[in-house]
Amino acid sequence: MWTVIGEHTFPSEHPYSWPVIGSMEDLNAASLDDVHEWFKNYYGAANATLVIAGDVNAEEVKQKVEEYFGNIPSGPPVTKFDKWIPKLEGEHRYVMQDRVPQPRLYKIYNIPEYGSKEGTYFEMIADVLASGKTSRLYKRLVYDEQLATNVNAFAYLREIAGQLIIMVSLRPDADMGKVENILNEELDKFLKEGPTADELDRVKTGYLSSFVKGIERIGGFGGKSDILASSYVYTGDPGHYKKELEWVVNSTQADLLNTARKWMSDGYFVLEVHPFPKYETTGKDVDRSKLPEVGEPPKPEFPEFTTFKMKNGLEVYLIPRKSVPVVNARLIVDAGFAADQFAKPGVANFTLDMMNEGTKKYSSLELSDELEKIGANLSTNSSLDVSSVSLTALNTTLDKAFELFSQVVLYPTFPDKEIERIRKQIMARIQQEMAQPIGMALRVLPKFLYGEGHAYGNPLTGSGTIQSVQTITRDDLVKFHRTWFKPNNAKLLVVGDITQDELKKLLNKYFEDWKPGDVPQKNIARVNLPENSVVYIMDRPQSPQALIIAGHVGPQKNDPDELAIQAMNNILGGTFTSRINMNLREDKHWSYGARTLLFDARGQSPYIVYAPVQIDKTSESMLEIMKELKGILSDKPIMNEEVEKVRKNMVLKLPGTWETNSRILGDLAEIVTFNLPRDYYKTYPDRVKGLNKEQLMKAAQKVLHPDKLTWIVVGDKEKIMEKIKAAGFTEIHLIDPSGKVIE
Repeated sequence: MWTVIGEHTFPSEHPYSWPVIGSMEDLNAASLDDVHEWFKNYYGAANATLVIAGDVNAEEVKQKVEEYFGNIPSGPPVTKFDKWIPKLEGEHRYVMQDRVPQPRLYKIYNIPEYGSKEGTYFEMIADVLASGKTSRLYKRLVYDEQLATNVNAFAYLREIAGQLIIMVSLRPDADMGKVENILNEELDKFLKEGPTADELDRVKTGYLSSFVKGIERIGGFGGKSDILASSYVYTGDPGHYKKELEWVVNSTQADLLNTARKWMSDGYFVLEVHPFPKYETTGKDVDRSKLPEVGEPPKPEFPEFTTFKMKNGLEVYLIPRKSVPVVNARLIVDAGFAADQFAKPGVANFTLDMMNEGTKKYSSLELSDELEKIGANLSTNSSLDVSSVSLTALNTTLDKAFELFSQVVLYPTFPDKEIERIRKQIMARIQQEMAQPIGMALRVLPKFLYGEGHAYGNPLTGSGTIQSVQTITRDDLVKFHRTWFKPNNAKLLVVGDITQDELKKLLNKYFEDWKPGDVPQKNIARVNLPENSVVYIMDRPQSPQALIIAGHVGPQKNDPDELAIQAMNNILGGTFTSRINMNLREDKHWSYGARTLLFDARGQSPYIVYAPVQIDKTSESMLEIMKELKGILSDKPIMNEEVEKVRKNMVLKLPGTWETNSRILGDLAEIVTFNLPRDYYKTYPDRVKGLNKEQLMKAAQKVLHPDKLTWIVVGDKEKIMEKIKAAGFTEIHLIDPSGKVIE
C-alpha cells in the first residue's frame, strides 16, 4: 500500500517515490561490496547526529565522545535535496485489492516538509479533522453515519516534503462512494470555514499536552533525545522544537484555513483498498508442459493522414480522430541541438526553455494561468535534429488554445528576469550531468565520434557547457528564434477531434502573418570511422562502479535496412534478454543492466553499448562486450530462433500502440522528422514478419565495427587504468569532464 502511495504521489526520480525498505529485486541484486560501499558513503561522522540525554556531566560526556567517536572518518560529502514538494493537479486515483477484512479509503495531499511552519499547521489540521471522537470526520463517519469503524488523519512530515494522509476504515457493508462523498463534504466545509475557535483551542491543548508528556521520557519517540535529534537532523537546529511550539501557541484560525486552502484546493491522490474475495479452484488441471498457441493478433492500423500547405509555406499533417474530445498538436522546426553549430553550445535548448516564459501578450505566470483556465498543456522541447512546441487541449477550447500556441511560437519576448532564472536551472542541470557517470560520458562522446564543427559534435544532452550558458545573452536567444522559426522550416502535426476546415480556420486566424525566410543549412556531413579503437578514461575517484560506453557512428534513421537493424540490435543488446545483458548481468553478475542503442538521427546516428559494471570487473566487461560484438559477426551468428523471437516481440506489441492521440502524434512526428515513407507504419507489420536471418546478418555487418570503437570509461582511474592496459587496449587517454585529453 505504501509503495502504491509513493509511486503515485511523487515523480519516479523523487526519493520518496520508492519505499524505504527497498524492493526484493534490488536487495537480491546487491552484493556485499555494494553494502560496504553504501556504508562507507553514508555512515561517516559528518552525516551522523549523536544525542546523549540524562543525568550526565556535559564536559565529561564531550570527553568520552571525543575518545570513542573522534577517530571515525567524516566520510564523503552527502548530496541532499533542500526541498522538493511535487505539485499534484486534479484527482489521481488507484484501486487495489488486498487480503484485508474491511475496505479502506485514503485521501492524500502533498504538503510542506518537517520543520516548516505550514507543516506544523498541518499537524494541527489533521487533529481538527480526525483526532478524538468529537473530531469532524470521526464524529460524522463513525458516530453519526456509522459507515466507518475508524478514521485517522496525520501529517507525515519528512525532510524534503510532507503529506497529509486521511484514512477511513469502512464497515464491510458500507458504500465506498457514499463514504467518499461525506469525506469530501467535510473537507469542503473546512476549506470554506476553517476551524472553529473551540477546535483550535482543543488541538493546541492536545499538541502541548502531548509534547509535555513526551519529554517526561529521556528516550523513545517523543522523548528528549528524540526531539533534539530530530530537530537537528531535519533543520540543523537542535532547538527548533521551540519554534514549533511558538507556531502552535500563536496560530490563528486564519493561519490554518489559509494553509489548508493553499495546499488542499487542488491536487490529491485517492486510494481505494478493497478486500480480496475468497475464491475456490475448479479442481481441474490442464497440460502445462507447453505454452498455449498464440493466435493471430489483430492487424494494427496506423490512421491515414492528410496534408496541406499554408500560403506562407507551413506544411500541415492532420489525423482527424473522434475517440475523445481532445486535440494534440506539435510544431516541428528543423533546428534542434544540431543548430548550435551556428551559435553557442546550448542555445537551442535555452531558447526552447524560454519560449513559454513570456510572450508579446502574456507574462510567464499569465500564460500558465491562461492554460490552466482552459485545461490545456503547452510544452517546448529540443532534440538532436528538431525543436518542437506541443499543445494538448479540449476541442471546446481550441480557439483560445491556438491563440496561446501562436503566442509562444511567434511572439516570445525572452524577458531578462526569466532568462536569469532559466540560466540557473540549466547550469544546475549541467552540474547534475557532470556529477553522474552517464551524463559525463554523453557530454563528451559526440566530439570524439564526429569531431569539432560537426552539427552533432556538441554534448548529446543538448544543455551546452557551463562556460557557454554563462555567456548566452538575450540577443542569442532572439537570433536563434528568428533564424530557425520560419513557416517554410516547420511542419505542424495535428491529431484529434478536429476537421480540416476547422484547423485551417484556426491557422488562418493565428498563423497567417508568420513570414517565411531563408534558413541556414546544417552541416550533417558524413564522418569516417577511426582507424583503431581508442579508450578515454574519465576519473571518478572512489566510485564503486565504472560506466562503460563504447560507440561509433552508424546508419541514419531512414536507412533502407532500418527494420533489420532494429531487429539485430534487439538480439544483441536492445532488450532485457539480449546477448550482452544476459552475459554481463545474468551470467557474470557484473552489471545491473547492459544495453546497445542506436540513436534516431537524420545523419549518421550514434551507436553505443552502455554498461555500468563493478569497478573490479571493468576490463573484463570490456572484453566480454568485444566478444559479443565480434561473435555476432563470426562464430556466434544470429540463429533462426532468435529471429523468430524478435519478430514476434516487434509485431505482437503493436495492437495497443496507437490507442492515444499522443502516441499517434509521436509516431507521425517520427515519419515527418526522419523523412520515412508515408506508409512506414502501414507496412510495418508485414515488413517485420518478412525479416530473415540473412537480412539481420547483413544489418550487423553494416552497423557493427568492434575494432573501431571509441570507449568512454568513467570510474576510479587508480582501479581501472592498469587493468585496461593489461587487457590489450593500446591507445588509452585520460580526459577531464570536458573531454580534454590530460594524459
